[in-house]
Amino acid sequence: MDNPQDTGQGTAGDRARRFLFEEADIRGETVQLETAWRDILSIHQYAPGVSRLLGELLAAAVLLRSTLKFEGKLILQARSQGQIPLLMAECSSAGEVRGIARGADQATATDFSQLLGNGTLAITVDPVRGRRYQGIVPLAGDSLAHSLDAYFEQSEQLGTRLWLAADESRAGGMLLQQLPAQVTSDLAERTRHWEHACTLAATVQPQELLELDTQTLLYRLYHEDSLRLFGQEKISFHCGCSRERTLRALSAIDAAELENLLRELGSITMDCEFCNQQYRFQREDLGELLGPHGPSILH
Repeated sequence: MDNPQDTGQGTAGDRARRFLFEEADIRGETVQLETAWRDILSIHQYAPGVSRLLGELLAAAVLLRSTLKFEGKLILQARSQGQIPLLMAECSSAGEVRGIARGADQATATDFSQLLGNGTLAITVDPVRGRRYQGIVPLAGDSLAHSLDAYFEQSEQLGTRLWLAADESRAGGMLLQQLPAQVTSDLAERTRHWEHACTLAATVQPQELLELDTQTLLYRLYHEDSLRLFGQEKISFHCGCSRERTLRALSAIDAAELENLLRELGSITMDCEFCNQQYRFQREDLGELLGPHGPSILH
């Protein structure tokens, strides 16, 4: 084939694109983050190894969020005993992303096992309506992509594979996923199609994921296959923090402790670790939390 059939238009920048194998029960998606990734990096000063892993996790969150069939968000959390205690990325069904590496100020390594050694990977699906679901597996292999592959291998879901990359200016990735039998129900044929698609995808280089547009990338990998390429979806950095949510978080603090903080500091300041937005609360802002008769009425 000359090029994947393109069924939609979009603009360059932060984008995700879905594609479909016309003669196999396989779908895919690519993602490239530029502005959103730089916006996140501008808030925090991460070492190169830390920023690379955070960028990969953000790309993975965008790719996996494409599996959501409802309004909500997908959250990835890697916890470890390595130099990065917590790595977190999330993407909403609207394509809004945010992420953070917590406790990694002293991280200097670039090796995956040193940064995220002896850890676990949690995938949380958080719908606006309905029950939250979370799956947890050990961090496996020598990369986040391998860990995510292992997660899906251990589940009973359809085959899923990811390829991820990130540097100081871009983050990107590609996902392949088997679909329920429509093109063929023959197990051997489905297996052959899946192995063919994954074998070719495994030749992709990190710079190709970061620099090539989806149409060019897919032509390099699958120029002998028939693909359908869909339109681009906009991805953007957005933090869901707000003054109201921060106030709700303060409601979990004992009223007596709030009184002590106000007495000592005059006001209470809360910072959002995702976007560095600062929220300041005076005594009059906390009236409902303190109660009309002081801290003793808050239970």
